[in-house]
Amino acid sequence: MTEVQSGSEEVDGVLAALADPTRRHLLDLLAARGEVTATKLAEELPVSRQAVVKHLAVLDAAGLVTGSRVGREVRYAVRPAALNATARWMAALAADWDRRLAHVKHVAEAAERASRE
Repeated sequence: MTEVQSGSEEVDGVLAALADPTRRHLLDLLAARGEVTATKLAEELPVSRQAVVKHLAVLDAAGLVTGSRVGREVRYAVRPAALNATARWMAALAADWDRRLAHVKHVAEAAERASRE
């Protein structure tokens, strides 16, 4: 198994969660504000509090946020580990493509030199 393939289930969950613009916006808000309740987050979005809670559940299942109960409130915060793992996967994927493209370039340059001779 290559580095690009390892941890694919976690990466799949993160990418699926981040496919929705509302969830990306929620993640941005949480990153900017730290711990925030769903009610406060709903004040900044054109969706209901219940919709925010559902989006937060998807983000939580993907390992992107965590909720902690403080009294009657649940405060949500970003969990960076899943994002870091996804960033590492993307970097490995990019490096793999860079290696492949460098090989194609090498082969093309060798063919060009051979055709001149």
